[in-house]
Amino acid sequence: MTGPAERKRGRIRRPSAALVVALLALFVALSGTAVAAGVVPLAKRALTADTAKNSIKLGGLTAAQVGALAPPPNIYYKTAPWTLAAGDDQEFTTTCDPGEHVLSGGFDNPDGNALPEDTHPTADGTGWVIDLSNLSPSSDTGGTLYAVCLR
Repeated sequence: MTGPAERKRGRIRRPSAALVVALLALFVALSGTAVAAGVVPLAKRALTADTAKNSIKLGGLTAAQVGALAPPPNIYYKTAPWTLAAGDDQEFTTTCDPGEHVLSGGFDNPDGNALPEDTHPTADGTGWVIDLSNLSPSSDTGGTLYAVCLR
C-alpha cells in the first residue's frame, strides 16, 4: 500500500503561473541585447531617411544657413536717469523710439534705498513704467531706468 507522500513523488507537477511568468521574464531579459542589436541599425536607417527628407525640404541648406535667412530681432536698451527725494514716492516712465515696442524694463538701485512698488508696460506698449519709493527718511537716491525695446 502506498501513502500520499509516495504518490506525489512519482508524478510531475504542473508549474505554477508565477514560475511561468518568472521564466518568461528571464528569457526576455536574456534576449534583450540580441533584440536591441537588431533594432539599432533599423533606427539609424530611419534617422538617416528623415534627415534626407528634411534636407530636400530645405534645399540642402545647413542649420546655420537656414538661421541666416531670417534677420535677427533688433533689441536695444533705452535708459533714463531717476532721482527721488528722501521719503518720496514717484512713477517713472522710459519710452522706446517712435513706432517701436517695449519688451521689459527695470532700474538700478546703487545705494539700495529705492523700493519698486509697481512695474508694467505703458498702455500703448511703447514704454516701461516703474513706481519707486525712497525708503530713506534723510537722503535722496537715484539711478538709471531701463527699457528693453524691439525695433
